[in-house]
Amino acid sequence: MHFQKVEFKNADGETLAARLDFPVGETPRAFALFAHCFTCSKNLRAVANISRALNQQGIAVLRFDFTGLGESEGDFADTNFSSNVADLVSAAEFMAEKFEGPRILIGHSLGGAAVLQAAPEIASALAVATIGAPAEPSHVRHLLTEKEEEIRAHGQAELTLAGRKFTIKKQFLDDLDANNMQSAIAGLRRALLILHSPIDNTVGVENAAAIFQAARHPKSFVSLDHADHLLTQEQDSRYAGAVIAAWAERYLEASTARSSESLADNRISVRTRRRGLQTEINANGHRLLADEPESVGGTNAGPTPYDLLVSALGACTSMTLRLYADHKGWPLEDIDVSLKHKKIHARDCEECETTNAKVDQIEREIELHGALDETQRTRLLEIADRCPVHRTLHSEVIIKTHLK
Repeated sequence: MHFQKVEFKNADGETLAARLDFPVGETPRAFALFAHCFTCSKNLRAVANISRALNQQGIAVLRFDFTGLGESEGDFADTNFSSNVADLVSAAEFMAEKFEGPRILIGHSLGGAAVLQAAPEIASALAVATIGAPAEPSHVRHLLTEKEEEIRAHGQAELTLAGRKFTIKKQFLDDLDANNMQSAIAGLRRALLILHSPIDNTVGVENAAAIFQAARHPKSFVSLDHADHLLTQEQDSRYAGAVIAAWAERYLEASTARSSESLADNRISVRTRRRGLQTEINANGHRLLADEPESVGGTNAGPTPYDLLVSALGACTSMTLRLYADHKGWPLEDIDVSLKHKKIHARDCEECETTNAKVDQIEREIELHGALDETQRTRLLEIADRCPVHRTLHSEVIIKTHLK
């Protein structure tokens, strides 16, 4: 399953729209809950990229629209920071009931302040990551400056944020002032990762310093050099997601053991999303990436399919030689295998039966280290041709394909 659209109720019984992104071909190792930025939605490109990076490490991610935003019910004008926190708690309760409670909380901008405030109410949460978060929710007041006097005088005002019109009521301002983030951060009692750009012009990096100072250990800070507040450059959001996934690994229970049943199944799951050629691979619980060079439409984020094919031959060759030498008790130390794949005209191939097309040629060079005599070295060269992948490449292969 790629993703699942889900819905849950907020504290007032309104339906909130959410999307749950799953890792490729495996039961999630853990679940994460993502809180987006002020007036944003779950479909922001940066949120999707961060979710994908976590998926690639076996972590499922729930992202949802706060009340009155995106596809969720409710009136945005009646929401505030406290209602956002309550929405997060409702989302976590839904996850615990239907799937598994979130062990990682991630918040972007004001969503970062919200996850810091909500964390104590989410028992399953072990780690919290913030991206460009303000040290106090009242920081968003600068977005409302030109209308604040009107809001206080008339109880509400309409203003434009990121090209969209929103109604802000006085209760929103009052709620911002009522929240004390310092005590929430000091009492977090979860591992904390703070990501912030030093050139963030929306929420200055001094906010990250204030959060870091208020928090207790374990806490970490990562600078998102050259990134803007919304992480509009794809490499910035992908980097943030990869850092969060690597950092969270320490706070997730190890679940790398594979049963004999799964090994016998020999299942490989592959997913290419709708944009680009970058492809996620799950090989019996081991996560890989494949891609193509930029010259053919890829982003060069991973080896090509042929690179992976030839790598399989190299790995199988080296493992087979190791097993054989160990069985014989020979003094074989390190094994280096270099391979090169290319297509050549069949007429240039002395060993090929066909002469009217191109054929695949793999050049394999093996370097054996250790005090081996010439007889042993010659025998190991013969054994290299007996590795299972080598035999598969030389045998007739039947591939059965069907649509699911």
